[in-house]
Amino acid sequence: MELNNIRLEVMQTIGKSMDELIGKYLKSVEENWQPTDMLPDATNPEFIDDVKEIQELCREMDYDLFTVLVGDTITEEALPTYESWLMSVQGVDQVNGNGWSKWVRAWTAEENRHGDLLNKYLYLSGRVNMREMEVSTQYLISDGFDIGTGMDPYKNFVYTSFQELATNVSHRRVASFSRKSGNKQLAKICNTIAKDEARHASAYMEFVRRIFELDPSEMMMAFESMMRNKIVMPAMFLRESGQQIGELWEHFSDAAQRSMVYTTQDYITILKSLVIDWKIDDIKGLNDKGERARDYLMNLPDRLERISQRIVVPKRDHTFRWIAT
Repeated sequence: MELNNIRLEVMQTIGKSMDELIGKYLKSVEENWQPTDMLPDATNPEFIDDVKEIQELCREMDYDLFTVLVGDTITEEALPTYESWLMSVQGVDQVNGNGWSKWVRAWTAEENRHGDLLNKYLYLSGRVNMREMEVSTQYLISDGFDIGTGMDPYKNFVYTSFQELATNVSHRRVASFSRKSGNKQLAKICNTIAKDEARHASAYMEFVRRIFELDPSEMMMAFESMMRNKIVMPAMFLRESGQQIGELWEHFSDAAQRSMVYTTQDYITILKSLVIDWKIDDIKGLNDKGERARDYLMNLPDRLERISQRIVVPKRDHTFRWIAT
């Protein structure tokens, strides 16, 4: 049987359990939190005082940390790109509908709240040039992005597992640093979003575990392929007004490293966690190519550790248009 047909069969098999998986990893609309639950109520007489407090606390935030918060918001706002990409994955029937298209829509609905919440918070903060932020958001959506997965569900689920874990780390770190500086409201916002990302990561990791049970060698080779090419984060394609696609990435990445929100070490830690969670060392029934792929994956974390020791993060040399002067 052709590889594409095998992948389709695997997707159809897992798709039969999608109602169970949605119930396990997603929440119903009625019980879920909504952005207004964590923002000042405009109908409340104390609304202006609440906004003034937000603005005061945001003015005190470290420049790099605040920059990363804005960049994270932009990447959350680019949700249409991620939904359209997942809907094109082999085995997801957008036209007639199946378990997978139901998952993508329900996942998108949960993720959509993140950008809504952060965008409104930043608008109230008074520290953001909202038009510049909106320009970057529109660019990120209109530019699209190529993450090297094509329509392959195996590669796509490696990507989503990794990316959801990465966003969990980033939001969780902003929450931690905000709490330490006394900004309890922002800490609650980012920690709540981080919990969503953790649930979503667990779901995509579950999809990969089930694929390993059904098609171990091809799943192992897909994992290897993604790690050889590196996991490309959506922020890789960021740009400001007047820039070319991806021109802002290096400056944004440096800000994330300097603020310790997301570092090279976090990338390595996530890789290690996936190797452990998917029990890569114990997978049975691999062919020769699958075994070679496993060997590469088992040795990769140590190799990346050695490389990371030579990385020097530069001092800030860029003024982001997003940050109001």
